[in-house]
Amino acid sequence: MRGSLIIVAFFVAGIIVGLTHVLPPLRSMGNVSYITLCALIFMVGFTIGNDTEIFKKFKRLNRLYMLLPLMTIVGTLAGCAITTLLLPHRSLSDCLAVGSGMGYYSLSSVLITQYRGADLGTVALLANIVRELFTLLGAPLMVQWFGKLAPISVGGATTMDTTLPILTRACGNDMVIVSIFHGFIVDFSVPFLVTFFSGG
Repeated sequence: MRGSLIIVAFFVAGIIVGLTHVLPPLRSMGNVSYITLCALIFMVGFTIGNDTEIFKKFKRLNRLYMLLPLMTIVGTLAGCAITTLLLPHRSLSDCLAVGSGMGYYSLSSVLITQYRGADLGTVALLANIVRELFTLLGAPLMVQWFGKLAPISVGGATTMDTTLPILTRACGNDMVIVSIFHGFIVDFSVPFLVTFFSGG
């Protein structure tokens, strides 16, 4: 929760700095975005490669739980496709690109800004932050109403890091490896899906 609020605070601070022209405008924002994107992808790979035990843990996972990331991705994209009916000014590819962030706001917003512009990148940032906040605040209720897998699915790519502590408390220790596996797979899908739907 605190991490998400810090991200929102930096986002708002960036808007204020941009509106007030405190800093000189950057003429090569494309290069800055690309360098940031490469650094983010490198850190994702480094984090995964640094945990030598993670693949052994995944092998012991119940086979049915392995379908959860796929269902999360399909459900998210289906929901985004339906959203285009409510947002006629947005194309199907716009909605699918934003939804493909799966809660991974830092990576998806940079990618979408790179391919589709700052407007849609900002929408992606806010949509994915809201997804994470919804998971952090609503996990206990989701477990009560829909079962232990619901908040893990809603958490998307965040379930292996930022939302893992609240999911552990809400879903129980037996769901920790499920949450990590889910986050790992969904996280891995984000750059491919966002690039595909952004037309990059």
